[in-house]
Amino acid sequence: MLWDQTQEDTQRNQSHQTSITWVPTEVANNVTEFIFLGLSQDPGLQLMFFALFLLFYTVIMVGNLLILLTVFSDRRLHTPMYFFLSNLSFVDIAYSSATAPKMIADFISEKKTISYWGCVTQMFTFHFFGCAEIFVLTVMAFDRYAAICQPLRYTTIMSANVCIVLASLSWLGALGHSFVQTFLTFQLPFCNNRVIDHYFCDVHPVLKLACADTTLVNMLVIANSGLISLGCFLILLASYTVILFSLRKRSSESRRKALSTCGSHFTVVTFFFVPCIFIYLRPSTTFPLDKAVSVFYTTITPMLNPLIYTLRNEDVKNAMKRIWSRKISLKEKQKG
Repeated sequence: MLWDQTQEDTQRNQSHQTSITWVPTEVANNVTEFIFLGLSQDPGLQLMFFALFLLFYTVIMVGNLLILLTVFSDRRLHTPMYFFLSNLSFVDIAYSSATAPKMIADFISEKKTISYWGCVTQMFTFHFFGCAEIFVLTVMAFDRYAAICQPLRYTTIMSANVCIVLASLSWLGALGHSFVQTFLTFQLPFCNNRVIDHYFCDVHPVLKLACADTTLVNMLVIANSGLISLGCFLILLASYTVILFSLRKRSSESRRKALSTCGSHFTVVTFFFVPCIFIYLRPSTTFPLDKAVSVFYTTITPMLNPLIYTLRNEDVKNAMKRIWSRKISLKEKQKG
């Protein structure tokens, strides 16, 4: 009898331990979808935002595709600077597509929901292409530094192999960043919390829903996202400072051309990095201003990139004119 009772107690303890072991898994998988609050709850504002952001997204797609087409079509633009510019244009298309289509559709939808795995995918792609943009912008600053400060060694420093290696490292670094960021966020349990006070799945709004201690995860997010943004921004500032000092010895024409190129680049950098640093280089707290600030680096910067790099860049404008002239001459030959 004593043996039977011991066996019963052991089985009872094992079943109790099993139930304890599986509770966190059940809690973690309890949420199957999330609900976005969006930029606004006002129906009138939502219709206005729908038209506005649809226009923004159209400009992003058309402008960046035009840059890609121009760079690939014109041999004179097959240089390191425009190789990285085409990378940036591709990143902007993918980066804005991670959030904009869903946000635009939600403006005219009564139920603004996203599935659990849809949220995971959106966060992964958003941070993957966002981090790729950070690294590509940093590499573009290095390219400008080499072109202006080391003109005699430029072709050696920025050879085709070096450009491919730098681009590959940018993409691989972004992949590692995004994987860590997404894994850290979604390994937490969410219980029944489903309402995200944002218009897309970003780290801080999703972490607010976790029903567990997020202190360690918050610190890792700051180290992963915040320090990457700040570190690359400081590298960019340092490179531009060196470039400005080196321009003092150049002719006025050289200074004008260099300042035009670097001025365009620095405008893009400021619009992108300052909001990123504001959002990610802080503990997991959210402010009403966060959603408006997020619009700058998710929509405004990808839209400004093609405008800045075409309207202020003579090489790109001339290449577009040549492509347009060739197209017209081909049509005339076909008619003749």
